[in-house]
Amino acid sequence: MDVFKDLYQQLIIDHNQNPHNFRELEDASHSAEGHNPLCGDEITVSLIAKDGIIKDITFIGSGCAISKASASIMTSILKNMKVEDANALFENFHTLATTGESPGDMGKLSVLAGVHKYPARVKCATLAWHTFYGALTNTKEKIITE
Repeated sequence: MDVFKDLYQQLIIDHNQNPHNFRELEDASHSAEGHNPLCGDEITVSLIAKDGIIKDITFIGSGCAISKASASIMTSILKNMKVEDANALFENFHTLATTGESPGDMGKLSVLAGVHKYPARVKCATLAWHTFYGALTNTKEKIITE
């Protein structure tokens, strides 16, 4: 079991050091800002949605390794996904992060299942997801995880 724990930790470290889709997105159709006051994480999630599909999704900002890894994995998975499927995945990931229970095959997102044991880290792992949802629903206020 320690081999899997080490592998998961390495995946988080890799996504933190080399985040996928870490860039500004010109011509974004949706965008939102998020903040985790507990850890100091700041993120902006931008996306282009067209015909019910997330054509592109990116993030910028700064934060802890868990926050950045979660955003990196999230953007990789959501790119080219149907908006309705992305909404369902948002709910499933929230369940995974808060309970540790997987509502189905969560793929690479499973590396973040252990955060449920550390309530402060749940906010780090879910910040990008809440910010994504805020962008998708055109929320104008900054998303705050408190």
